[in-house]
Amino acid sequence: MTNISLKLAETISSNGIKSVYGEPVEIDGTTIVPVAAVQYGFGAGSAGEGEEADAPGGAGGGGVSIPFGAYINDETGVHFRPNIITLLAVAIPFVWVAGHAWARIIRALKK
Repeated sequence: MTNISLKLAETISSNGIKSVYGEPVEIDGTTIVPVAAVQYGFGAGSAGEGEEADAPGGAGGGGVSIPFGAYINDETGVHFRPNIITLLAVAIPFVWVAGHAWARIIRALKK
């Protein structure tokens, strides 16, 4: 039996750039190329060696894709249009943590 982890790694690495940048779509003379952050994770295990080679084992995996926006090529040129919902999902917790950090720093400096 081939190593399933190696087969999965080969499959994922062959996707490469196709996973991050989607296929270009042309609408009314405007070309749109979607952009996303893609992350995969896999694991496998086996409990037996030697005579116990048929012992139970397991494998699992998963992935996530976060849409960041799209590159737009129109009559004004090429520009990036971000996905506002993704920016808010990242920015709101970041601003909250940064605000609390600054508040603690200011409190510490006042003492």
